[in-house]
Amino acid sequence: MGMVTFVDETTSGETRDSWGLEFVEERVSARELIRRRVFQEVAEYNAKQPGLFQGLVQPTDAERTLNGYRLRTPRRLDAERQFELAVEAFGRNGFLLLVADRQIEDLDEEVDLSSGAAEAVFLKLVPLVGG
Repeated sequence: MGMVTFVDETTSGETRDSWGLEFVEERVSARELIRRRVFQEVAEYNAKQPGLFQGLVQPTDAERTLNGYRLRTPRRLDAERQFELAVEAFGRNGFLLLVADRQIEDLDEEVDLSSGAAEAVFLKLVPLVGG
């Protein structure tokens, strides 16, 4: 059993608040790590409907704001769809996943949680302007 702390960073040096999630397994795939993160974010958003979604990937029909994504039409988000978008983003290098300071390059790669605590850094890549 282990605690995974999720941290979002950007290449411009911005860091968003970190948060944790308990895992009962000692090893999970990177795909499962992303899935549980996304499902937790969507569940929290759907329960509160705060108007601003602060998740890993931008929902369909949402605009990027300084602190997250604002849905053009308020609605509940679909966790499966958000997970699909996250997997697509990982595949096209929309973000990098670093666990224990090591880059995870394959969604089927397993992450060791047996030490009881792990930090998963999601490094969102910021597109270059004009290049």
